Amino acid sequence: MLAIVCPGQGSQTPGFLSPWLEMADVGERLGWLSAVAGIDLVAHGTTSDAETIRDTAVAQPLIVAAGLAVVPALIPGTLEQPDDAARVADAVAGHSVGELTAAALAGVLTAEQAVVLVRERGKAMAEASAVTPTGMSAVLGGNPEDVAAALDEHGLTAANTNAAGQVVAAGTLDQLAALAADRPAKARIVPLQVAGAFHTAHMAQAVDVLARYARAITPSDPRTRLLSNADGAVVQTGGEALGRIVDQVSNPVRWDRCMDTLRDLGVTGLLELPPAGTLAGLAKRALPGVDIVALKAPDDLPAARALVETHSTGAGSVAAASSVTNAPGGAS
Repeated sequence: MLAIVCPGQGSQTPGFLSPWLEMADVGERLGWLSAVAGIDLVAHGTTSDAETIRDTAVAQPLIVAAGLAVVPALIPGTLEQPDDAARVADAVAGHSVGELTAAALAGVLTAEQAVVLVRERGKAMAEASAVTPTGMSAVLGGNPEDVAAALDEHGLTAANTNAAGQVVAAGTLDQLAALAADRPAKARIVPLQVAGAFHTAHMAQAVDVLARYARAITPSDPRTRLLSNADGAVVQTGGEALGRIVDQVSNPVRWDRCMDTLRDLGVTGLLELPPAGTLAGLAKRALPGVDIVALKAPDDLPAARALVETHSTGAGSVAAASSVTNAPGGAS
């Protein structure tokens, strides 16, 4: 059983798309998605510096477009559009903004709808971040109860729970500084290079903006299992998927529960789309025995194609998905 996962903000690095531009088809798709976004994503993925692509309004469409542009290269002639991924993926999931990539792979949104939504999402979140100086810090290690108590004491939100021992705290810069000065026992605090407290109440105004755009879209039902960051549930309808994507902007990401669902579904192969590495690393620790490929560059395509051939069952339809509608272990 094959899962395709889509990374979130912070996974981008300067020049990560440069090797992909050597493939004409990928370059053409990126050019088209750049036109849709009204942003030169080709330049941002090749020549822009780290500070430029750290900008939320740039990073989010860049990451989504990268995944959408590369997917057809997996099996040329068979995967001609991003939503053709549903033919081979038994499940898809995205981390944070990667949920928009995953929704397009599942056929809930067109590639163009996903890119327009992510453009507006990035702009709205950047504007929300400018209201109050906020940020995010990873809390690595420590007793989970002690970490939760420390976040609560300092008024912080556990914005991302990525895996056991890896929680991302979000809030004002003063709150984060207080946490760093009074960190939980046996925990490390690592400030993240993001521009705001994403997935918290600080993003409420961005939710309102995205909701207005979402009301103009008629989504399709998923053509393969589509997992939600909210609780790891397998989403059943396009309307539910789009509603969850909107709400997710100001609510925590539970990637740990997504991985729980992948495990309980019986996933045997996992492919991470560009800019790949982060989710593959988490999966190596949380999903022992699963064959994992991080698709970072065209050199990784042979391994990715072998993974698809070995693990895809072609049974990722909604009918097949009906057996698991919520993440197990109390994740619903």
